[in-house]
Amino acid sequence: MASQPTLDQRRASHAWEAVQRAKQKQGPHQKQEPKKFGGQAKKLPVRIMTAGLGQALAFLKAKGYAPGLLAELTDWVNQRMPPQANEPKDLLERIIEGNADVLRRATDEVLAYLLWLNRFAEAEGLTEETEAS
Repeated sequence: MASQPTLDQRRASHAWEAVQRAKQKQGPHQKQEPKKFGGQAKKLPVRIMTAGLGQALAFLKAKGYAPGLLAELTDWVNQRMPPQANEPKDLLERIIEGNADVLRRATDEVLAYLLWLNRFAEAEGLTEETEAS
C-alpha cells in the first residue's frame, strides 16, 4: 500500500507544476513574463510580513504584475481550504470577506507554499529582479 504524500510534498508538487506553467506560459501565465512571475514571488513573503496577505495580494492585482502568481496561490489555497458554498473562490475576495481565522490560515499556507515556489523558480532561472517593485 502506497503512503499518501505529506502536506509538504503536495505543496512542492503544486509549486513545481506552477513554475513549469509559468516557464512555458501556459494557463493563467499566457500573458506574463516568466521572470516577472519569479521576481514577484520572491518579493511576496516580505510584502506579506510587512503589510499582510490582503494588502500584498491587492498590490499585485492592482499593478497587474503577476496574474499567474495570483491564480496559482488561489488554486493552492482553495485546495487546502475549499471555499464553502457561500464563499467566493478568489483568494483576495475570500480574505476581504472572511473572518480572522480564514486570513490566518490563508497567510500561513501561502507563506509555506511560497518557500517551495521560490526554490523552484530560482532553480528554473525565473528569479531575475523585475524593473518595478
